[in-house]
Amino acid sequence: MFNDKVILVTGGTGSFGNKFTEMFLKNFKPKKLIIFSRDEMKQW
Repeated sequence: MFNDKVILVTGGTGSFGNKFTEMFLKNFKPKKLIIFSRDEMKQW
């Protein structure tokens, strides 16, 4: 379903977004995963 798709995760550096991204990558092979967050400090 999500394999070979471009996926955007908003709030990706928050606690939910972080865990969601980890679990998502274990189960799917997206073409590209874009993680968006407004919190610059957490992106490092």
